[in-house]
Amino acid sequence: MPEQPHTSLLKQREIEARIVGPIYRAFAKEIGEERARAIIAGVIRELAHESGCDAARRVGGNDIAHFAQAKERWQQDDALTIQTLRQDEQHLNFNVTRCRYAEMYMALGLPELGGVLSCGRDGAMGEGFNPELKLRRTQTIMEGASHCDFRYTLEQKKSVSEGAPDPGPGAV
Repeated sequence: MPEQPHTSLLKQREIEARIVGPIYRAFAKEIGEERARAIIAGVIRELAHESGCDAARRVGGNDIAHFAQAKERWQQDDALTIQTLRQDEQHLNFNVTRCRYAEMYMALGLPELGGVLSCGRDGAMGEGFNPELKLRRTQTIMEGASHCDFRYTLEQKKSVSEGAPDPGPGAV
């Protein structure tokens, strides 16, 4: 059986937004915007975590180099313009200077959901990829900034000898 072509992530997010947008608006009328957005955000984080686990399996590893490889899917169809600032064994730092995801949510009249449906995935996806992978981001284009500042760090658990608190004599 021939391999099916993959839908780009940008197109997939557009399809999702066209479905979730009207559902969100209906729920917002019934339970309020804040509660409706919170429910959707929770579901999206769970899906993103699963996606991160799947991505690690797909690329065959869960270190920073493999994560950088997995994030290439985010860029299909020129969806993102990325400026890599640092990539080593512990860090993947980059800025997104153009985001067609944000442009698409604006064009669909869903700017209030863009951050939930796309940006809200990034940390959970990273943690699904590797539980020690943490994202620090202070701004996004979706929120009106000039760029998104992604700072992924692969945190290493500290052993007792590295300064972690000693659990004490009765600890198991």
